Amino acid sequence: MSRIAKYPVAVPAGVEVKLSDAMISVKGPLGSLEQALTGQVKVIQADGKLSFEVADDSREAKAMSGTLRALVANMVHGVSKGFEKKLSLIGVGYKAAAQGPKLNLALGFSHPVDYALPAGIKAETPTPTEIIIKGIDKQKVGQVAAEVRAFRPPEPYKGKGVRYVDETVIIKETKKK
Repeated sequence: MSRIAKYPVAVPAGVEVKLSDAMISVKGPLGSLEQALTGQVKVIQADGKLSFEVADDSREAKAMSGTLRALVANMVHGVSKGFEKKLSLIGVGYKAAAQGPKLNLALGFSHPVDYALPAGIKAETPTPTEIIIKGIDKQKVGQVAAEVRAFRPPEPYKGKGVRYVDETVIIKETKKK
């Protein structure tokens, strides 16, 4: 069995978990999320904790138990506290502005880039060179941050572009004659 699946997921106060044969739904103060269950993993709810056990002894079931445990743990964290990714814009004239369900970016192109945010994701711009992407679904938050970064990834010679706040860009030395 997966080592991560051996640890139970604690369900904090204010978070409600509903189990059915094919679905697990988690509802909390920030929203609700659902995840499809497979027949390979048994989910047991007891004493405010969720435990995950392998239904059969196959390799796929063992791997799926750890995966499902991580997904459910992320769901519980998301509906109770939420997730956020921070991006910074490095470059002269690079700026961002959040306007409702859209993110307007000026990234040195001849045209502005308008990015429509998916449902359940919010973007904030405390300063014109900072973007904070928030949501309850960890996968969506990470995907949106990756898509915004992909408009102008950091280049290796000057370091200009959109990067994660904790990302380090190794600057290359320029060509010598």
